[in-house]
Amino acid sequence: MAAQLILQFEGVSEAEYWAVNEKLGISHDQSAGWPEGIQTHTAGFADSGAFVVTEVWDSQEAQGRFMESRLGPALHEVGLPAPSSITWIELFGQKLV
Repeated sequence: MAAQLILQFEGVSEAEYWAVNEKLGISHDQSAGWPEGIQTHTAGFADSGAFVVTEVWDSQEAQGRFMESRLGPALHEVGLPAPSSITWIELFGQKLV
């Protein structure tokens, strides 16, 4: 079952977001380098100023593999703090466009 992940970070800049993408091999136009199992990805700033990443994955396990093998090390290399909030939502309604 698909699962949505919402990560919220405090004190993260757009430049740091792009630096992580570069470490991951995700192209600036976002056309290449995405991990297996990801369906959607968005990133931006909330009204509060927090940096928020929202993703939909085939499963939490798929995201866990990506976190362990690629994303965790990239976040560490760039020096990003741990997320201030992590929310998982098991999806039962989803429309891909």
